Amino acid sequence: MKRLPRAEGPLQRYIDKFLRYLEIEKNASNHTILNYRLDLEEFGNFLNPRVLAADDAASAAPVKKTPLDITKIDYLALRRFLAALKQKGIKSRTVARKVSCLKTFFKFLMREGYLADNPALLISSPKIDKHLPNFLTEAEMSRLIEFPKADTVSGLRDRAIFETLYSTGMRISELVSLNVGSPDYISGIVKVQGKGKKERIVPLGDKAITAIRQYLVKRKSDSKSLFLNSRGEKITDRGVRVILDKYIKLISEKQNISPHTFRHSFATHLLNRGADLRSVQELLGHANLSTTQIYTHLTTDRLKAVYNKAHSRA
Repeated sequence: MKRLPRAEGPLQRYIDKFLRYLEIEKNASNHTILNYRLDLEEFGNFLNPRVLAADDAASAAPVKKTPLDITKIDYLALRRFLAALKQKGIKSRTVARKVSCLKTFFKFLMREGYLADNPALLISSPKIDKHLPNFLTEAEMSRLIEFPKADTVSGLRDRAIFETLYSTGMRISELVSLNVGSPDYISGIVKVQGKGKKERIVPLGDKAITAIRQYLVKRKSDSKSLFLNSRGEKITDRGVRVILDKYIKLISEKQNISPHTFRHSFATHLLNRGADLRSVQELLGHANLSTTQIYTHLTTDRLKAVYNKAHSRA
């Protein structure tokens, strides 16, 4: 009978094993791996016992950390960590993400035979309040997209970015990873690499295609990346946010407008115009229909408003 590889040694060793598993076997995105690493290292730093380097408690000598043995982690240790997060005022959504991370991590250790018992088995996630996503009306979206001036390279780029985000509903991480060859200008589609490095094909509207072509003609660069910053380098998530913030301050009084607002507006406007939920789910690249269903609350509110205004007995 094969002997199970029981856990020995510090926590960090098993965090590294887990992250390699996510990368190689689960094909997780770099963003997901980074978040898991930060959450697990935060957990390890919280639990790691500290030993003073000098007997004098008032000494300014640095504090030394001793490696934390993975087998010493129990249910109470997890509860103390979650209680500390609550005391810090960490939002429920963030705590829920950390709980999910810990559950996945210890489930991995159990499956690989490193632990005999799962300390995270009875840990429950906090209740998360569902907030309706922020979105723009069709008129507001048109004004934002058409605001960048078309007589400069940066203006053409900004308009092409906005047109692409609204035309496809893609995530900002998906947008910045696009290459010049990603869009098929004849068929009117674009290949997108979503979460978990899963590829999907989404339609690309005529206005978005025209905006991208106009930008590429003027930008004078042979870079493979589709959208570039002012230095001719691949634009980053933060770069797109800075661009959007600049225009929002000029034309809108609404708060909390982000690149994801394009995605929310895309889904809401499609449903308002009669698109079915399954199609919107596929276009957004949602793994579960329940994730897409949040947008039905927005369309229901709109229908109620129309009903209350138009029906004689409303």
